[in-house]
Amino acid sequence: MSTTDLLDLLVVGAGPTAIAIGAEARRAGLDVLLVDRGPLTAAIQAYPTFLEFFTTRERLEIADVPFTIPEAKPTRRDALAYYRAVVERYQVPLALYEEVLVARREGEEFAVETAAVRDGRRRTRRARAVAIATGYFFGPKRLDVPGEDLPWVHHRYVEPFPHYGQDVVVVGAGNTAAEAALDLWRNGARVTLVHRRSELKAGVKYWLKPDVENRIEEGSIRALFDSVVCAFRPDGTIEVRTPAGPELLPAQAAYVLIGYLPDSDLQRRCGVEVDPETLVPRFDPETCESNVPGLYIAGTLQAGRQTDKIFIENSRDHGPRIVAHLLTRLAAPASPSPS
Repeated sequence: MSTTDLLDLLVVGAGPTAIAIGAEARRAGLDVLLVDRGPLTAAIQAYPTFLEFFTTRERLEIADVPFTIPEAKPTRRDALAYYRAVVERYQVPLALYEEVLVARREGEEFAVETAAVRDGRRRTRRARAVAIATGYFFGPKRLDVPGEDLPWVHHRYVEPFPHYGQDVVVVGAGNTAAEAALDLWRNGARVTLVHRRSELKAGVKYWLKPDVENRIEEGSIRALFDSVVCAFRPDGTIEVRTPAGPELLPAQAAYVLIGYLPDSDLQRRCGVEVDPETLVPRFDPETCESNVPGLYIAGTLQAGRQTDKIFIENSRDHGPRIVAHLLTRLAAPASPSPS
C-alpha cells in the first residue's frame, strides 16, 4: 500500500475489538487496515501464561466464526489461535509494529501519521474513517513512589514459577491482584497483599473473593489493609505505612497490580473530547462515532477509567455498529465545498 492509497477505514489497534471491526469491514467489502504498535492480540499475549477465561467460548466469538474447542472455557492459547483464525478467515490487512501518532481530519478524509516501532520511520496513511480500539492493557497504573522502576518491581503478572520459595508482595486488591496472589501462593511463594482500603475491592469475582478471603483468614496469604507502599528500596525491601506504623517488608519480587488507564492522549490528539475526570470520550452509543465526524471509539475505551465495565463479550457489537454507520456515511453525498 502506498502513502497515497485511500482506505475506507483505518483501525487503530489489533486486539479482539479491532479484529471484529476489521472482519465486519471486510465482509462489507470495505478497504480496511489494522495498525498496531505491537503484535496481533498483544494484550492477550501479555495475560498470565496459563490463564483460563471465565467467559464461555461462544461469548468471545466474532464475525460469525465459531470458536471450536472441546472445552467450554477457552485458555489464553485458545484465544490467541481463535482471533488469528478470524484474521486469516477474512484476510484482514495488518500493519503491525507501527504506532499511530495522530489522525487529523482534512476535509472528507483523515491523514493518519504513523511511525515504525523498529526504526521510527514516519509515514502518512489516508482514510475516509478511523476507529480507535486500543484497549487499556498497556497503560498500567503506577504508584509513583521511589524505586518503582527497579528490575524486581513489575506491573504485569505472567506466571508464578520464578518465585518458588521467595517473598513476593502484591500491591492491589482487585481481580488481577487477587488471582496473582492465589497463583503465587499455590506455587510456593510467600505472599503479602498490600491494599490501601480496608477490604478487597467490591468488583472481585464472586467465585474468587471467598477463596482469597479464606487464604487470608487462615494465614496462608498475609494481608495488610489500610496500608500504603511508600518506597521500593534497592536492598530488596519495601517501605509500607500500616495502621500499626511503618513496616519494612522483605521481597525478592513485587507486583503492582492496581489497574489500567486508557490511552486518552491519542484520543485527544485526534480531536476527541475526553472527560478529564472519568476519561470517558464523547461518542454516540448507537454508532460509536465520536464528536469528530468519521472517527469512532470502540471497546473498553468507551468506559474511560471504569475498565471493568466493558469486555470482549459485551463489545462484540461495536464492529457491526461502526461498519453499518460508516456504510451510511459513504453512501451519502459529499458535503459541498465552501465557496
